[in-house]
Amino acid sequence: MKRKASDCLRYALLTFLAFVWLVPIVWLAATSFSKYTGMNTSTFFPTEWGIDNYRNLLLGADSVAQFPRWFWNTFVIACFTCVISTAFVLMVAYATSCMRFKGRRTLMNISVIINLFPGVLAMIAVYFILKSFDLTNSHVGLILVYSASSGLGYLIAKGFLDTVPVLREAAYLDGASEAEVFFKVVMPMSKPIIVYTVISSFLVPWMDFVYAKMILNSGVASQWTVAVGLYNMLEKSLINTYFTQFCAGGVLVSIPISILFILMQKFYVEGVTNGAVKG
Repeated sequence: MKRKASDCLRYALLTFLAFVWLVPIVWLAATSFSKYTGMNTSTFFPTEWGIDNYRNLLLGADSVAQFPRWFWNTFVIACFTCVISTAFVLMVAYATSCMRFKGRRTLMNISVIINLFPGVLAMIAVYFILKSFDLTNSHVGLILVYSASSGLGYLIAKGFLDTVPVLREAAYLDGASEAEVFFKVVMPMSKPIIVYTVISSFLVPWMDFVYAKMILNSGVASQWTVAVGLYNMLEKSLINTYFTQFCAGGVLVSIPISILFILMQKFYVEGVTNGAVKG
């Protein structure tokens, strides 16, 4: 009887938390179909429905709302960051998992300690370094910022690679080089952790606002990412005209990520669980 009561309380708590989490998402999606352009707090659901916000956002770009351009900028930055960061993470994970060298343990401990500090603490230094190389207001500078420290996030990938030592040793005995072991033995067996790393690397620029706002500060709307562009719609002078378009943009931004998670969910979960257990 006590166990049933405990289960009921647990499910009630989970239901409440799910409700609290879903309400803003439902409200955002519903508001994106409203024909009223400003923020309407008098009713939860719109009184008049339509797809004008999506049509204006995608087909009626103006000096304020340039969503197709922002989406393309963010997608290009995310793709380049994804490729570079994934390469860095896998190389560092392989080196720390499969190779033995002097100072290895010290480097691993230092990287873990550095990861304890949020990256925003280095914002000022990062900005002035980029400015000295004329990389502010540049997508290249933003890609470098997102990719530069990605190798420090190697720990979960290392934990996964720790699970394939036997086949690696067999390849060494057959005369395989380090590069052949990496590309022909370890990588084909590491699809889950590769997928996990790819998704994690893609999400960083896709959802980031702080660094994008700091680096792309020229005021040229065509250079902005989705996060910066949508935030600009919430300015006091624009919110009554563009708020529902902002909601529509929020829905559109979530679609690629949702599709990516649905397609890669199996590998993503396997990569997290296997890497976390060993790491």
